[in-house]
Amino acid sequence: MSTAADLAIRQNDQRMSNYCPNDPFKKARQESGVLRADMDGENIPLILRHKDLRDAARDTATFTSDTPCRVPIPSEENVRSVRQLPIEVDPPEHTEYRALVEPFFKRPNEPEYIQKIEALTADLLDQALARASTEVVHDFALPLQCRALTYLTNLPESEAETWLRWGTHVFREGEGTKKGAALEDYIFRQIDYALGHAGGDDFFSVLTRSTFQGRSLTREEVAGFATLMFAGGRDTVINSVTGTIAYLAEQSNALQTLRTNPKLITLAGEELLRALSPVTHIGRTATHETEIHGVHVKPGQRVSLCFASANFDETVFDQPEEVRLDRKPNPHVAFGFGTHLCLGAAHARLIIRTLLKLLSERFDRIEILHLERNQPSVSEYLRHVGFRNLTVRFQQILHPVRCGNPSDPGWGKSRLESMTRGGLWVGKGAVTSGVTPCHARWAGAGFALAGDRPRRPTVTCQAARWME
Repeated sequence: MSTAADLAIRQNDQRMSNYCPNDPFKKARQESGVLRADMDGENIPLILRHKDLRDAARDTATFTSDTPCRVPIPSEENVRSVRQLPIEVDPPEHTEYRALVEPFFKRPNEPEYIQKIEALTADLLDQALARASTEVVHDFALPLQCRALTYLTNLPESEAETWLRWGTHVFREGEGTKKGAALEDYIFRQIDYALGHAGGDDFFSVLTRSTFQGRSLTREEVAGFATLMFAGGRDTVINSVTGTIAYLAEQSNALQTLRTNPKLITLAGEELLRALSPVTHIGRTATHETEIHGVHVKPGQRVSLCFASANFDETVFDQPEEVRLDRKPNPHVAFGFGTHLCLGAAHARLIIRTLLKLLSERFDRIEILHLERNQPSVSEYLRHVGFRNLTVRFQQILHPVRCGNPSDPGWGKSRLESMTRGGLWVGKGAVTSGVTPCHARWAGAGFALAGDRPRRPTVTCQAARWME
């Protein structure tokens, strides 16, 4: 039997948000399980069903990742020169390569790391709150992704200033070839520096000391790890952050749901990742002739593992077009599946959980002022994921402040008309000009006064006038 809390959560569940990607694969998924699409001058069959995708992801003997620059869709032969590691190799080499960098990707489980991500997110939200409006893509999500990546790689946070210039996607936004060359130049300079300064504990220093099958990693192998680190998960995190904010702007009751039921935050994060599916698909290459539901696949032909379709498979997810913040179980494949499960999944999950926590704690409403969606370029389906521009206004939850002398009988009982949005309750005897030497108590996370020493921002009793 459903409890009252369950019913309240259900009432807050919505049909697919206008700002979440839709499900353009539904008809093909239900009818045949495969959709042929022309991409990169290739006719690529998209594997649409959840079970079929997981089976193909496991079957590296038939559908290989051992194809440099051809795992991403579109392929990246023209914008980079190194094989991304470990994603563009298969087991057993993949397992050995992955083990070299796994310690970095386990860091998001450490309490100190979690605190740093929360402090970073809170700082960026403070900056957003100080502005009349915030363009979320470039002024919030991109800085969050870049600065958080310095924590993951154990590099100085100042390095993020360089990474910001690469935009939301190194290879696909703007001049991909030029930016790809700039990225590789940056990476090789970092490798040279690490080789000349032994003993460091950052990403480059550790890899330049690492060995694979009894030998040192080559410069190209180190660069392959770094290229995936800096380019591979960049748009994934940015699309997840912007999509989450857009959803909460449209469904402001979700903020209240999470505020009153904070234990839902982990489930809500997983559900938004499923619904947003920030990576539409990824490529595999057939090693021999095969077929998928009657669709012939030739050796060397690419196929797509279409995560965005599998995450809406109605045979796995009840009412998949609904965003259910308490959905459980939720076997989504937003981070892939099997051997090549995304290395950065824990890092991305932490960012989304932290964002949901802080937004629900601090904000009553998020207002969308302007948006421009990313435009897809595949004629066989129309799927918007992410934004070129998402400008919003954050509206903070404001709590009452009591000002005055707590020993006065009229403490906190006098009526007043507030000239602030939140309401400033002033006790009898408060001084009404300048920075008052008053005792105050702030019920939220914004500011406080203690004795006659104000802390940011300064609260003055000019903010209210008496109604005696």
